Amino acid sequence: MCSHRSVDEQGPTPRVAQGAPVGRRIVLAMVGLGALGIVFGRTASQAVNSTVATAAPGLSGVLPGTGGFRIYTVINGYPEYNAEKYRLTVTGLVSTPLSLSLADLGDLPQTGMTKDFQCVTGWRVDDVPWSGVLLSDVLTAAGADPSAGALRFISFDGAYTESLTMEQGLRPDVLVATTMFGKPLTLEHGAPVRLYVAPMYGYKSLKWLSGIEVGKTVVPGYWEERGYSVDAWVGSSNGMTDEPIA
Repeated sequence: MCSHRSVDEQGPTPRVAQGAPVGRRIVLAMVGLGALGIVFGRTASQAVNSTVATAAPGLSGVLPGTGGFRIYTVINGYPEYNAEKYRLTVTGLVSTPLSLSLADLGDLPQTGMTKDFQCVTGWRVDDVPWSGVLLSDVLTAAGADPSAGALRFISFDGAYTESLTMEQGLRPDVLVATTMFGKPLTLEHGAPVRLYVAPMYGYKSLKWLSGIEVGKTVVPGYWEERGYSVDAWVGSSNGMTDEPIA
């Protein structure tokens, strides 16, 4: 549920307990409490964790995050995976459906980029180095229909989804990321593979990526269904629509 200034934040069968959906009101409360944490330190951070855990068990691990990150999850805990069995599937309007292992991803052209990770709740981590495979290179390998209008992304956590237009997905700053800070992604950061959409809020950068579906129309993702903007450009959007959350 985070954002970017110009930066960041399956195969396997998940074994997770899914928490209750989290609405925008909880996120707004987290923004205010997070600001208090900056001023008052650990005590306020503990209060944030306590408040979030009570209101939304799936977000009970929000603070503190390692390396300046605050870790979010919409399920209870983190999904499990087996690196040897991991596969990233690319399906839909493609000429060659793919099922890519981690080794297959490593054989594709590798791209690195260093960007800030900006969260929609207000915090930012500067100059985060990412590497992996450009989403455009994955789509080219699958023979994605260039006239297709949309991309849908699926997490193996069993709950989270995201979307981009095809035009957005072909940008040179959208990455299927496998490393961060020069090391393989950790589980809390979306290992073994996550999406990284540099120019958009972090909630677009789906963790635990397992599937890419090429389609005709954009399907709103997890947070868009809860009131957040589908086009989450940092600097042009506050991350939220004007629609109230029930």
